[in-house]
Amino acid sequence: MDERTVHRFPFGPTTGLELDGKYRKLQESERVARVRMPFGGDAWLVTGYEDTKFVLSDPRFSRAVTLTMDLPRLQPHIVQNPGMIMSMDPPDHTRVRQVAARAFTPRRVEKLRPWIDEQVDGLLDRMTGQGPPADLMRDLALPLPVSVICEILGVPFADREKFRDWSDIVMSVTAFTPDEIQAAFLSLTEYLRWLVGQRRVAPAADLFSAMVRARDVEAVMSEEELITFGVTLLVVGHETTVNEIADMMFVMLRDGLYAELARGGGPPLPRLVEELLRFVPLESPGGFARVATEDVVVGGTLIAKGEAVYTQLSAANRDPEVFTEPDEIDAEAEREPHLTFGFGPHRCMGAALAKMEIEAAVGGLLRRVPGLRLAVEPEEIVWKADRLVRGPEALPVTW
Repeated sequence: MDERTVHRFPFGPTTGLELDGKYRKLQESERVARVRMPFGGDAWLVTGYEDTKFVLSDPRFSRAVTLTMDLPRLQPHIVQNPGMIMSMDPPDHTRVRQVAARAFTPRRVEKLRPWIDEQVDGLLDRMTGQGPPADLMRDLALPLPVSVICEILGVPFADREKFRDWSDIVMSVTAFTPDEIQAAFLSLTEYLRWLVGQRRVAPAADLFSAMVRARDVEAVMSEEELITFGVTLLVVGHETTVNEIADMMFVMLRDGLYAELARGGGPPLPRLVEELLRFVPLESPGGFARVATEDVVVGGTLIAKGEAVYTQLSAANRDPEVFTEPDEIDAEAEREPHLTFGFGPHRCMGAALAKMEIEAAVGGLLRRVPGLRLAVEPEEIVWKADRLVRGPEALPVTW
């Protein structure tokens, strides 16, 4: 390894939706940088768009190897399970992913649109019926994705509060102790074991039933892979969308984009959603590391075999070498595809569903509450701390 500056990571506390200026400085001078993590030593940080795509798609960068080492990391302890799909490499990753991918085909997702619109209307009926002010996080951004993931996976809706609390703990970085995170993960695991048992007795037309058939009839996955994959789908399947809806609505209300759409101006909503997916930072510093299984050159820098590499999708989405005026929202510009849903084998299989939920939520608000506005000053919003994804604790609105 060549001699170079080792930057302490993360660069500073995550403040709302602001992207630390250090990422831009690295993009301008050191696009593949050496960083010192709070635990486990040094790693590489990739901030450029093309280099990020390369790392996420090249098979020489492994997720599975991270299970075998004292990984440079943000947390003192991370849940490591070889059955987690996010810790698998092909062909195991491909084998397990194919089971759930059947539920997220464009045709199946599109069939959900009328049902999702009904859920939005029902939530907005309650919100508007109670009158202003309201908490958009509590009243729409949170319950909608939870309802959707319950419907797809076949989770009893009555259990939503339990798995929601466990999910919030599992998705933390340092907001909870390692013991609390491990306990929440075990609680989710035991809950899924119970649900799998229910589906063996009484199969239904849901994803968990299909996964149980894949285990019992097709022998596609092991019992532990079935349980752990179910936990992953349950947590990740709603957590990111909850915060994406809230984050985007905050930006739209803060910057006047919502009022412009309500007046009939602005770009088509799907195009604006794509641009906001690029612009709004969702992930907190860190994310999932990959380990080089052999020496690989990335952006002119040698990554030695056994070294860990982190990417930062939010920074890559603002790469000035790829995006003109990257720190501006411009839904009319012809831009490269954003990387918010990842790239390569681990790209989020629920991307189309997430976009549909966002469009349904924003579109429903525009129809029903065109005069929506923040009920407090933007700087008064309290943001979650020490989580894997960014989002507000509450989003007070009025109309």
